[in-house]
Amino acid sequence: MHDVAVLALDGVAPFDLGVPSLVFCSARTQAGEPLYRVELCAETPRVRGMTFDHYAPFGLERLAAADTIIVPGGEDMDRPFSEPVLQALRTAAARGARVASICTGAFALAAAGLLDGRRATTHWSATDAFARRFPGVHVDPDVLFVDEGAVVTAAGASAGIDMCLHLVRRDFGQAVAAHAARMAVAPLDRDGGQAQFIHREPPTSRASLAPLLEWMSANCTEPLDVAALAARARLSVRTLARRFREQTGTTPLQWLLAARIRRAQELLETTPQSIEGIAAAAGFESAAAFRASFQRRVGLGPSDYRRRFNAGGAPTLGRPRRSPVLALH
Repeated sequence: MHDVAVLALDGVAPFDLGVPSLVFCSARTQAGEPLYRVELCAETPRVRGMTFDHYAPFGLERLAAADTIIVPGGEDMDRPFSEPVLQALRTAAARGARVASICTGAFALAAAGLLDGRRATTHWSATDAFARRFPGVHVDPDVLFVDEGAVVTAAGASAGIDMCLHLVRRDFGQAVAAHAARMAVAPLDRDGGQAQFIHREPPTSRASLAPLLEWMSANCTEPLDVAALAARARLSVRTLARRFREQTGTTPLQWLLAARIRRAQELLETTPQSIEGIAAAAGFESAAAFRASFQRRVGLGPSDYRRRFNAGGAPTLGRPRRSPVLALH
């Protein structure tokens, strides 16, 4: 079991509080056995919430044994954090626990000194206040989440789902993360580098790229180029590029590459196919191009990835082995 401690602070947002349970409790082995144990912790048993109070069955001492600690956001960004909370976070991080935040939960991590000199994010509306309060942190207001290895920060509430799915992928691989996403009825096609919000007016249903993205995901193994995608969307190449950047924060070919990498990860985890066969099945022109792209995006080669995440597709139970940080850009 990988133990996840969710630390509820005063004024906690209910959605942020529920996201870790939603995602991690959906991650299971092929036999249906849970891979994570999620426990709610707080400084006091009763925690005032943004809209209603919560009961936390575990205290701060539970953080001492957790593999991952997640701090949800709350309503008051200016509130002080108690020294016992900050010390518990510092102690857990010092012994090697992975520490993460959702939304304004990043303020607690920064107050504990865990983000000093690191890149981090929080909800876009709070980034200015965050930067003023913690000048030693490199805040990025334009991404969904930032993975710094031992410390991970996510933007607003729904970005917490993306971050938690990313952590499942780090721990147990793409196939388990994809299943957890399906069980949580959540998309798995948003990586950390996607913009937090669309900088222009929200697109009309006619302007939305959702149908194209769905088609690209289903046909990512085909030899597609920007001209073919533009023709499919009945747009000019320039208009497609502009809408892609507005709605996904990336380019059509980068989005397509990410979809192909995800497909290759699932094949590496669940089939005995050769690297050359997987390269072709995932839509890459050659095994060499596949290896180079995979190494750059995932942080290790396809063969090493297969060894780490079990060629049979059934993740090893117990504490998962550390996986490298996924490159987000």
